[in-house]
Amino acid sequence: MSQQKTTIHDVAQAAGVSVSTVSLVLSGKGRISAATAARVNQAIEALGYIRNRSASVLRGGESGVIGLIVRDLSQPFYAAMTAGLSEVLEQQGKVLVLTQSGQHGQQLQRCFDSLAAQGVDGIVLGGAVAQAETLVAQAQEQNIALICAARASSLDTIDSLRPDNSQAARIATEYLIRQGHQRIAWLGGLGSSLTRAERIGGYCATLLQYGLPFRPDWIIECDERQQSVSALTQTLLHHHPRITAILAHNASTTLGCYFGALHSGRTMGEEAVDSYYTQQLALVGFNDDPQREVNDPALTFVSSEARDVGRRAAERMLQRLAQPDAEIQTLIVPPRLVRSG
Repeated sequence: MSQQKTTIHDVAQAAGVSVSTVSLVLSGKGRISAATAARVNQAIEALGYIRNRSASVLRGGESGVIGLIVRDLSQPFYAAMTAGLSEVLEQQGKVLVLTQSGQHGQQLQRCFDSLAAQGVDGIVLGGAVAQAETLVAQAQEQNIALICAARASSLDTIDSLRPDNSQAARIATEYLIRQGHQRIAWLGGLGSSLTRAERIGGYCATLLQYGLPFRPDWIIECDERQQSVSALTQTLLHHHPRITAILAHNASTTLGCYFGALHSGRTMGEEAVDSYYTQQLALVGFNDDPQREVNDPALTFVSSEARDVGRRAAERMLQRLAQPDAEIQTLIVPPRLVRSG
């Protein structure tokens, strides 16, 4: 039976340091003390670790490899963003390496260490931003360009690109108001979501701007499973039958709302009908990828242009690699209203 191959993680554990530190010693980069470097090299020799010569060469910035960390690639925003990112990078001869940090970002550090060990030139961070503060210093130490491209971001120490979630909600809410709606509810998203918080902020601000009622019991938190959304929509409309419009958190939630409205006996219509017993409901959702428009049924969305976020993130990464000392930029991709059907 062949002996199991020694990994960089084994070396880190034996030396009592992080994987990132081992990567720095292997590459000869960063601010590593002589004592720490000696301890790492001793562990390398003792374990018989085979140095990845190509990775060491790549640390010089000539790898042409860019890493991407997302929570879950199945999320429509990150699937579309990855497509845009890859499109631009591949045109420039770069290779994109994808990792997933888990729904709650629990594997974020492991993903970063793995990409750093492979000698990537830069890393695009998508999602799990709240846990990413410690990565900024590590990226600087290892001379890795770090850019945030996410649905929402609170990082201001690195380049970041994101959609304007607040403005998207303002556009959606104002659109419904101009159709004559005064009783507009919100459905979808989890309370831990920064994207949801930004959108609800825009929704509430627009209601207040127009002097319309803001009702906390009209803001419903839920996951995006269509069956759950449908049931909650029916409950909402049963308890508050005068609601004439709903804003839905994303495309999947929008479909769940649509089916829930139909099960409640509602018909779909854009304009408000001023009647206590009205059975008509307007529905506007948020779509992260307008290239996957929902045409059946025909619905109205405000698009966050995730693919464009990816393209612009790739462009910014290329600029950052060419000019490492350039000023930090925060770029916002504006939303637009999309009417399908």
